[in-house]
Order: sequence, then structure tokens, then C-alpha cells
Amino acid sequence: MAHVGEIQVDEDDGENNMAAWLLGIKTLKIQPYHLPPLGPHDVKVGIKALGICGSDVHHFKTMRCANFIVKKPMVIGHECAGIIEEVGSEVKSLAVGDRVALEPGISCQRCNLCRDGRYNLCPEMKFFGSPPTNGSLANKVVHPANLCFKLPENVSLEEGAMCEPLSVGVHACRRAEVGPETNVLIMGAGPIGLVTLLAARAFGSPRIVIVDVDDCRLSIAKNLGADEIVQVSTNIQDMGEEVAKIQNAMASKIDVSFDCVGFNKTMSTALNATGTGGKVCLIGLAQSEMTIPLTMAAVREVDVIGIFRYRNTWPLCIEFLRTGKIDVKPLITHRFGFSQKGIEDAFQTSAAGGNAIKVMFNL
Repeated sequence: MAHVGEIQVDEDDGENNMAAWLLGIKTLKIQPYHLPPLGPHDVKVGIKALGICGSDVHHFKTMRCANFIVKKPMVIGHECAGIIEEVGSEVKSLAVGDRVALEPGISCQRCNLCRDGRYNLCPEMKFFGSPPTNGSLANKVVHPANLCFKLPENVSLEEGAMCEPLSVGVHACRRAEVGPETNVLIMGAGPIGLVTLLAARAFGSPRIVIVDVDDCRLSIAKNLGADEIVQVSTNIQDMGEEVAKIQNAMASKIDVSFDCVGFNKTMSTALNATGTGGKVCLIGLAQSEMTIPLTMAAVREVDVIGIFRYRNTWPLCIEFLRTGKIDVKPLITHRFGFSQKGIEDAFQTSAAGGNAIKVMFNL
């Protein structure tokens, strides 16, 4: 692990740009962050709102998230929005003072996946706060203009930052082809389960059942518009009766299930509960390997769909927010300022779970 003092700061950097650096397990420190020069197609953005994601908490607690390992000091964070402070010479679409939501991943735009439009799967993706790429919990960042999306007047910067988690739900609903005739089951009422609920409703789903172990999260889901909630245990032995309970709660065929957790039990429950010919979409990645009843699902032609992040979702998310078709504001439960104490308290609050859904920084 590189020592703190080894972070390079250019003495000529006139602006004192500060950022939250992850230096070790549960060790965050606000320190100078020297930005790359502004390219012709880039903008400099003053970050004003940033939400903490589950992946940020994994990095904070363990210095890794799945196969992404933090090997040197890294600026954390990626769910963000801010105000344009400077534009590159070739940028025509944005102007200084514009309020924007930032899509955090920069793809290569040259590989076959990028050229095919599936740029979220690009092997060369540089994604804010995913090692080794620095994130955006900073006063300012430099980012490609085409990944900065202008916010309408009636959409706040906090709501702009919420476009990132909301994008996961939107991409999942697109992949699973959710529409006005799709009855949806959601496993997990954490932040991603809840944005998937909001997205599925916006896509027209007439009936949504959400399942969790935590009654507090389930009551939030009910307030956000879930038609039915089902509390389950963590014990795999209870699965048979829980599947029956879930199917009774839906009271008709379950067309699409979203597993927003990713455990053996949640995926097995989703596969068993989903109606014949339906779909199960795996969003949560709690376990890298699972033991699941795939054969019985396969002979019922239940399709299993994977998703990774999102693609081309920001314009639709912003439109859902502008029209009021989706309201993300109730998801923001805690707010902190950008100070040493603020970042420490915010990450402890988010890591503790409890009644925290989305923890937001106001910079």
C-alpha cells in the first residue's frame, strides 16, 4: 500500500481541489486531488451532491468489491451531480453554470461490445471509484462532456445524483422487458430493490410484490408503492412455504422476478416462484457462486438474465424525474457535509445499514 505522502500533488495546481481518499480498511482522508488537464471534449464539474453506494461501502470495509481490489490510495464515490465550471474547446452541448448528472463509466468506444452499443460490458471501462480509477467524492472532477447530462429546472442536484442507482433498475427493466402486463416480484428491499420497484412501476407494471427479511425496509417499500410485501427468513428450510406465500401475495402469475440480493436462497426463491415461461433477472451479486435449482426452472423455460450496471439510461431517468413519474426523494434518508468528520460519519452510517437507505453528501 502506497503511503499517504506518495500521492502526487502538482505544486502549480492553483485550485486547491480536495477529495476523499480511501487509504486503507475503514480509513478515509480528505486530501488534495490533482485533476488531469481538460481535454477538448471534457468538462470540469464542481460536484454538489454525491450518494454512497453499496460498492463504496464494500471498498471502505474490505478494500475490495468482488474482483476489484484497491491496491493504492483511491478517491471514492461515483453517484454524483454538479455544476459545470469549465468546458473544453470542442464542447458545444454544455455551458458553464449548467447543472448536470454524471454517468460514471468511460468506455473505450472501440471494442466490439462498445461498437455494438453494449458499452457497459467494455473490458477497458474506466469507472469512477472502481479501482484503479479515482472516483468523484471531490470538490471538482474532469469528465467527458457526453457523459454529463443537463438537469431540467425542476430536478434537483440530489435527484441528479440518484440517476445512477435508478439507472440500475431502469436497465434491469429494459433487459427483462417489463411493461403494463408484467407482474413483478422483487427480492430485497435495499436501495437497489427500491429503485427497481420505482422503475418497474414507471415501466407500467400493474402489480409488484417485494420480499425482504427486514420489516423496516418492507414498510418503506410499501410506502413507495409496492402492492404487497412479504417478510421471509434467512433459513433455506422455509423456502417452500415462503414461495407459496409470495405466489399468494401476487395472486396471479409472476412474470418477472428481480433478485436484488444474490444469495442461494433469494435466487432459488425467485426461480421457484416465477411462473412458467417467465424471467428471473439477477441484479445483486452477494455470492460469486451459487447452488440453485436451475434444472427445474429450465424445463419450465424460465429465462435467467444477468445485468451489469446500465447503458444509455440517463436521459430516461431524468425524464422520469422531470415528469414526476418517479420520485426518488424519499430514498434519501441521511445527509452529510464534505469534511473529515462528515465523510467518516457518512460511511459509518451507510455501513451500519439499519434505517439508512441513501446517504447523500452535499458539497
